[in-house]
Amino acid sequence: MIRTLALSAALLASTVSPAQPARVSAPSADAGLRVPDAAQFVGSPKGTPLAGPELNKRTHEVGSLLRCPVCQGMSIADSPSEMAVNMKEQVRELLARGYTEEQILQYFELSYGQFVLLKPKFEGVTGVVWVLPLLALAVGAVILVMKLRKLEAGPPSRQSEEARAAAPAPVEDPYLARVRDLVGGGKP
Repeated sequence: MIRTLALSAALLASTVSPAQPARVSAPSADAGLRVPDAAQFVGSPKGTPLAGPELNKRTHEVGSLLRCPVCQGMSIADSPSEMAVNMKEQVRELLARGYTEEQILQYFELSYGQFVLLKPKFEGVTGVVWVLPLLALAVGAVILVMKLRKLEAGPPSRQSEEARAAAPAPVEDPYLARVRDLVGGGKP
């Protein structure tokens, strides 16, 4: 029963309804990959199609702006994972068809989310993540400056000694003077 349900679900998922045909571009000449039509995500190409060494150079440049979802700390230009290689081929295909860097980054952002960008946009929660460390550094610098100013002002004893010298001597209580004399702690 479970096996029948799994097969039915797999068949249902693999079929495409006539109302929404699958948009797939022609196979890539380099790797035989089928790249989804980016036009449905970012519009028609706005740049000039690239080929040869310029295509390789731009593929590496754009690939270095995208994070590998598998390696997470590396760009797809530097990652050896199969996923990164496939994504790099998609970048190559899109550049060869004339898509601009901005369109390609937008395409991958729509496909994978903002996480795929190595340099996230400065908006929403990401803006707070960018500003919070800077704010913490500023508050720390203000506290440090305030503490240094207190240390430079010197100990308060210098000021209090001068104030004591200028103040008149306190009048001694005669009762306390008599007690000191009797106890032996008085003045000779």
